[in-house]
Amino acid sequence: MDPDMLFVIGLALGILSIPAVVSAISNGERPRIATITLMIAGTMLVWAISNKPGGYPMESIPTVVARVLKGFT
Repeated sequence: MDPDMLFVIGLALGILSIPAVVSAISNGERPRIATITLMIAGTMLVWAISNKPGGYPMESIPTVVARVLKGFT
């Protein structure tokens, strides 16, 4: 799989699981599924960064996201 696509999917999973963690903690529950999702997202991000020559500089992240999303249309 393309490192750019894995990076974007991992980024989206990480961003979307943060509210689930906060919600579970505020309800006094353990955020089991949200924590597993965060670990999967982190693994995807690390794999994508390590397999992309030069990694992902901060200023190129919006371009990468736009390029991947444009590929779906």
